[in-house]
Amino acid sequence: MDKLLIRGGRQLGGEVTISGAKNAALPQLCAALLTTDPVVVHNVPRLQDVSTMLKLVRHMGVTAERDDNGTVSLNAADLTQPEAPYELVKTMRASVLALGPLVARFGHAKVSLPGGCGIGSRPVDQHIKGLRAMGAEIEVEHGYMMARLQPGLTRLRGARITTDMVTVTGTENLLMAAALAEGETVLENAAQEPEIPDLAEMLIKMGAKIEGHGTSRIRIQGVERLHGCEHATVADRIEAGTFLCAVAATGGDVLLRGARADHLDAVVEKLRDAGAQISEEAGGLRVRSQGRLKGQSFRTTEYPGFPTDMQAQFMALNVVSEGASTVTETIFENRMMHVNELLRLGARIQTDGRTAVIEGVPRLSGATVMATDLRASACLVIAGLVAEGETLVDRIYHLDRGYDRIERKLGALGADIERISSGAAA
Repeated sequence: MDKLLIRGGRQLGGEVTISGAKNAALPQLCAALLTTDPVVVHNVPRLQDVSTMLKLVRHMGVTAERDDNGTVSLNAADLTQPEAPYELVKTMRASVLALGPLVARFGHAKVSLPGGCGIGSRPVDQHIKGLRAMGAEIEVEHGYMMARLQPGLTRLRGARITTDMVTVTGTENLLMAAALAEGETVLENAAQEPEIPDLAEMLIKMGAKIEGHGTSRIRIQGVERLHGCEHATVADRIEAGTFLCAVAATGGDVLLRGARADHLDAVVEKLRDAGAQISEEAGGLRVRSQGRLKGQSFRTTEYPGFPTDMQAQFMALNVVSEGASTVTETIFENRMMHVNELLRLGARIQTDGRTAVIEGVPRLSGATVMATDLRASACLVIAGLVAEGETLVDRIYHLDRGYDRIERKLGALGADIERISSGAAA
């Protein structure tokens, strides 16, 4: 099992290119299931979840090739098996994104209930509710969602769907399904994260008729057929936010190529309040930090509020900032598991349910810590970058699910960080 060894205390400097967003690329790979024409997606990150998704679509009969420059070419013309088995999806929640496209194109599908990080309940009931409203019969049997069109239907039909909660993957699934449905579909209470309009723009290139993407109300006029397209995945705002927090914590001056401030408004505002300097430049964002910053309180919420996927990374900054701060997690009920590992490094944190009260300390000291989920991994890496001595981050397979070779990028910025592969001596 790979680990990261970090020798902290170095400032970061230089330039780093932000990879394509995993949470945009995964639904875009599933969108290729909607057409018999070739689809080309550029700027796809090299991540474990992407590899798993490619294995999944190949299992279905899709031709999928990936080059070294981040381009994936797909052709689902010969898709013969509209099924996502448990063995291929047990580590990846995004597998549920195959459900909508498969039912829309073939009228039936068998998709395993998904797995992923252990950060709390992330139910698929809103996906099922929406597809049922569009004319699908769905039963959950033996861990699988078994879907087929209602008797008498040859296509899904448009519907007005109001989800009980804001759900990103639910919005994406229903958006893709509605693109091939008969008539108009209106998605109320839709997610507004930047990955949603990026998927919608790709579907529009394929011939879909969509309005309102990026707002809470999306209108889709279904078409009988979608065609192929080329599309470049948007830059990963969470990777960008992670590097912003890393530079803010360690100090330094770094240009993040491809990063967009308008995708990170809440995070950028908090970092500026903390004392970091962030400016928009041609092609990206520049972040500068000198000296110890001021701790910032925040509460996670749906986009465009402070993202839950940045909670852990910002907490790593807060623990070495001046003063007290409070962090409240409202999205996932079990997303404070990194707290105990930060305590091992010398952080001062008290938790009460979903709230953490942090008293900033002047320094952390290196120790062996264990990653518990994707963003907790990034949190511990940032903490290791500022800690005195050596920090060994174990179970970084979580990190590889969401960050494209982060140790190489940090190393190029001046961090003393190395990957220790399984079986190698530390």
